[in-house]
Amino acid sequence: MIRSRLVSLVTGVTALALVTATPAAAQFSGIVYDPSNYAQNVLTAARSLQQINNQITQIQNQAQSLINQARNLTNLPTNLLAPIQQDIDRTRALIGQAQQIAYKVQNIDQAFSQRYPSGTLAGTSNASLVNNAQTRWTDALAAYQDTLRTGATVVGNIDGTRDQTGTLLTASQSATGALQAAQAGNQLIALETRQLADLTAMLAAQARAQSIQAARAASDEAQGREQTRRFLAPGTGYSAQSVTLFHG
Repeated sequence: MIRSRLVSLVTGVTALALVTATPAAAQFSGIVYDPSNYAQNVLTAARSLQQINNQITQIQNQAQSLINQARNLTNLPTNLLAPIQQDIDRTRALIGQAQQIAYKVQNIDQAFSQRYPSGTLAGTSNASLVNNAQTRWTDALAAYQDTLRTGATVVGNIDGTRDQTGTLLTASQSATGALQAAQAGNQLIALETRQLADLTAMLAAQARAQSIQAARAASDEAQGREQTRRFLAPGTGYSAQSVTLFHG
């Protein structure tokens, strides 16, 4: 509006200057009227109005910039980091509840040195062989149970993942500023991290069960060879004994 008025004013002043500009000044009742001076004054006023209009535009731009900065600094009202962290803690707790052989190097080394020996079994008593075989069977059974529990936990998180993903995508699309968009993106990354944690836990549980079963099969094979050797050893192996089936 201001710009259009200024254009009209400048046009009018220019026309006035062309029409009224004369070599001599007019004098009325002692007052000297100089058309050239008048036109110059009008042009000066027009330039002043143009400067004021430019300042108003600058103020409007600065105000809009402040509004945009305020939007960019507005926090996202949606925050799902707490439930995501709870899901991760639940998976971690499940890993910590692993039965028989824990997810610890020291525990694994101790278990293998006791009941999964890699050397000769010649010095191991028959009772120890039987007990170790029973414990290895328990290890394998517990590992499979842990795998099923981990799988059930991961599957149980799927519905929550779907709901959380939908909420965060909606919040991201309706973000009013850069901060809200960044916070929504960070929460989506946290959700992906939790999914990766679930996948890692599931793969680790499966690999653990398979490794324990393979170690059990190898140990049982070694124990079977040792027991066969003892059975066939001269003098200490099996000796026939008389058995009475019926009593008179």
